[in-house]
Amino acid sequence: MSEAPGAKKRVDVGCALIVRGEELLIAQRKPGTNLAGYWEFPGGKREAGESLEECLSREVWEELGVMIRARRQIRVNQHEMPDRVLDLYFYVCDWISGKPYRKDCLDFKWVRPEELRKYQFPPADLDLIRDLTVRPRFFLSRFF
Repeated sequence: MSEAPGAKKRVDVGCALIVRGEELLIAQRKPGTNLAGYWEFPGGKREAGESLEECLSREVWEELGVMIRARRQIRVNQHEMPDRVLDLYFYVCDWISGKPYRKDCLDFKWVRPEELRKYQFPPADLDLIRDLTVRPRFFLSRFF
């Protein structure tokens, strides 16, 4: 289906909530990128012909050198930008193997959900951050 004239391009983005014990893996965006210096749940744009689960595995490997498995989609957020609309698909993911390193990010950290408010996240993530910090055990336990 083609987009209507003047309609903004839609972009699907996979976002991984990678769980290890009671911690989540977050990554910091590199200089020279949109929202440089902000923290995010690892992931990125879905490529043509790719499932969201495949997108997450590829993007997390490219950013952090870690193998993951998407467990369950928990939320979809829509974020409008001047030139496009992002559809962000958040998945709880299992950390399978690999030790994270700064492969294609400025930094990374394993953090407890209640610590997330200490970091600057993109506006599209803020509702999820609120849910994770208010009642993290309740919120995450619904997906395991």
